[in-house]
Amino acid sequence: MSKYTTGEMARLCNVTVRTVQYYDSRGILSPTELSEGGRRLYSDEDLKKLKIICFLRDVGISIKGINELLSDEHPEKVISVLLEEQEKLLSEEVADKKEKLDKVIEVKKELKSMDGFSVESIGDIAYMMENKKRLKKIHRLMIIGCIPIEVLEVLFLALWIFNGIWIPFVVFLPMELVLGFVISKVYFEKVAFICPECHGIFKASHVEGYLAPHTPRLRKLKCGCCGYKGYCVETAAISENSQP
Repeated sequence: MSKYTTGEMARLCNVTVRTVQYYDSRGILSPTELSEGGRRLYSDEDLKKLKIICFLRDVGISIKGINELLSDEHPEKVISVLLEEQEKLLSEEVADKKEKLDKVIEVKKELKSMDGFSVESIGDIAYMMENKKRLKKIHRLMIIGCIPIEVLEVLFLALWIFNGIWIPFVVFLPMELVLGFVISKVYFEKVAFICPECHGIFKASHVEGYLAPHTPRLRKLKCGCCGYKGYCVETAAISENSQP
């Protein structure tokens, strides 16, 4: 069986010697034995106990609470729950840090692709990143809404080409145009655009947005803030419910 001095216990648990001595004085970590010279000696079980005490202190349990907990008939059950909660908390913190790191990396990447930048342009990037998840969700919903329409169009067209049955396609065609109009109307209600000239955020009308030349991230529009006409960056619109 290993024996540890106060200093060794402190080093192994990354605490100070005075901390170990304090726990001894409070009666929650007494040494297993004393050497002939009067030095405190601790066992492997004492080391395990100190690690548990340090954890309990880290999660905010008072010395009195630790004493009562360790005196309980089944302290391991309570400690197990505390460990699970601490694991969840740390996982959330890691996810939050990862999200912030991803934002930093993305901003660096965006800035490298720009010939010059200003405080306003950095603000635009931050705004787009903040709404990126919402924009992806909007795109996903639009795709899901369009898939059944596209499938039916291909099915009726194939029926016409291979079997000569053209009526379903002709009947479905105006319905498809109406559905496409409705879906695009909903889409332009949920997105907004950032003007590269004044950095204002504006919404485009359904017809203007639908007819405008565009790429997956840009659409050629007239800015509703300053009148600039050119390619503007698409982002998710902030709904009234989401505004502070």
